[in-house]
Amino acid sequence: MPKAWSKKDERQYEHVKSSEEKQGRTTKRAKEIAARTVNRQRAKEGRTKT
Repeated sequence: MPKAWSKKDERQYEHVKSSEEKQGRTTKRAKEIAARTVNRQRAKEGRTKT
């Protein structure tokens, strides 16, 4: 996980990743979906440059 992520972002990433894996996604795909979700949320909150 990127160093710029907060503890909240890391928790969200792990939650989304495990949820996606439970739905039958591969680990690689689950990680991608989770990272995109966290980055989308960070952008929405204005914590990243766009």
